[in-house]
Amino acid sequence: LVSSMIGKDLDQIFDLKRAAQREDAPQMLEADHIGVPGKVEDISFDLKKGELLGFAGLLGSGRTETAEMLFGVTRMHNGDLKIAGIPVKIGEPMDAINHKIAFCPEDRKRDGIIGDLTIRENIALALQARRGMMRPMSRKEQDELADKYIKLLAIATPDAEKKIRELSGGNQQKVILARWMATEPDLLILDEPTAVLTPQETEKLFNVLRKMRDDGKAIVIITHKMHEVESLSDRVAVLRNGQYIGSMLTKDTTVTEMTNMMVGHAVTLNIVRPEPVNPKPRIEVQGLTVRNEEGIVKLKDVSFTANSGEILGIAGISGCGQKELLEAIAGLQVTEAGTISYVEDDGSKEMLIGKDPLKIAEMGVSLSFVPEDRLGMGLVGNMDLTDNMMLRSFRQGHTPFTNRKPSKQLATDVVENLEVVTPGITTPVRRLSGGNVQKVLVGREIASAPTVLLTAYVVRGLDINSSYTIYDLINEQKKKGVAVIFVGEDLDVLMELSDRIMVLCGGEVSGILDARKTDKNEVGMLMTRVGGKEHEGKE
Repeated sequence: LVSSMIGKDLDQIFDLKRAAQREDAPQMLEADHIGVPGKVEDISFDLKKGELLGFAGLLGSGRTETAEMLFGVTRMHNGDLKIAGIPVKIGEPMDAINHKIAFCPEDRKRDGIIGDLTIRENIALALQARRGMMRPMSRKEQDELADKYIKLLAIATPDAEKKIRELSGGNQQKVILARWMATEPDLLILDEPTAVLTPQETEKLFNVLRKMRDDGKAIVIITHKMHEVESLSDRVAVLRNGQYIGSMLTKDTTVTEMTNMMVGHAVTLNIVRPEPVNPKPRIEVQGLTVRNEEGIVKLKDVSFTANSGEILGIAGISGCGQKELLEAIAGLQVTEAGTISYVEDDGSKEMLIGKDPLKIAEMGVSLSFVPEDRLGMGLVGNMDLTDNMMLRSFRQGHTPFTNRKPSKQLATDVVENLEVVTPGITTPVRRLSGGNVQKVLVGREIASAPTVLLTAYVVRGLDINSSYTIYDLINEQKKKGVAVIFVGEDLDVLMELSDRIMVLCGGEVSGILDARKTDKNEVGMLMTRVGGKEHEGKE
């Protein structure tokens, strides 16, 4: 006990010492009124060596755009930039790489990850680009580099010769991190780096980042998960509407204060989880097996029940069958084996297998689906808000002519109630930001008065204020007796919002837990293990 107390005291002393060193550390980067007209304007902040800075802001606040300016993805039009006190011009990514800046974007595809190349080849790409063609990396150097970062980031693979497309989303993300860390940057910028990582993987990454910081590296992290900002960063810079609002030491503030600053007024961040009232089976799935177009098994012998008046959360690493599960229930996915039944209030059952969405609706089953692919499957990008509302109701007419008035009113209500940022309801939805597109889709699906609501990453791309509005809407559906199946990527939200959590690993059910009694560690362990065995899924 004494040893433990001394250890904790020493940790606190070292933390204070490191904090004092950061206060006196030289500047790594100084941004003075930088901006791009129409995107971000008048962004000013500084970053010291050995400091971890969190960018906090709502949807459209300019966090990603600022990061892209620093890396040369977006050309900076206004302001000045200094690195280590020296004025620099960054017009393209190669300029940033030469100044030892690395950027890991949220979208893996935008980072240029090449699925048909091996882990070894992908990790070597950025370093080889910086070295130039006159100094090609030898196979031995590539092997040593890959081995180092496979161990450092715990990339789950038998060897470095595995193709990237064969890895799970989480391990692909780690390869991207490895690629840029291999360049040994002085400044590392990370945009939503934990979106597809388990809690255990996230903590390992954070330990690596803390070690880099303590070695004098400067790090910027962009994340919508405020608890990550709170636990990882030394300082927080708040952006709002494309402008820099201010910064604060993380240890001197709270998530509520940060959020109030992001929004511009006081907000309440509470997910109230009402108790289910008279829950009854609504959707029963037995032995469901699904293969994708390539013949790969995405779901294997999945069985569960979703009850009315209850939220069933689905947890799992990205690509573990969540998409196929919801699409199978909605009648959009061909199944290989198993049954999916809709249970009526009187206990009678209707088989949904083999029926498309139109036939399911004709059966009288009111099922709403918020898919992961918003514009590809949920909405039509070239249609305006009113016409997208009509996609749900145009078949209800009794004449060859459609009545636009109800859809127009619904579009107006969705814009007002969910605070959709749009020039008007006649605007094509493709012109809206991703978060506002999501609001339109959620508003339409909930307005159809479903008895079953399927949601896939329903708050992805939304700011924290809008996210809590959506959580409230989902809880309202639960109170009305709707069976909600909620696929999410934020375990904290899943555990606060859900009544039960079903964990998928490699397309199999590894456990169904009481959300009130479990913890993140238990859920995280089940996300990587089936039947006690570690599993590496494909995406």
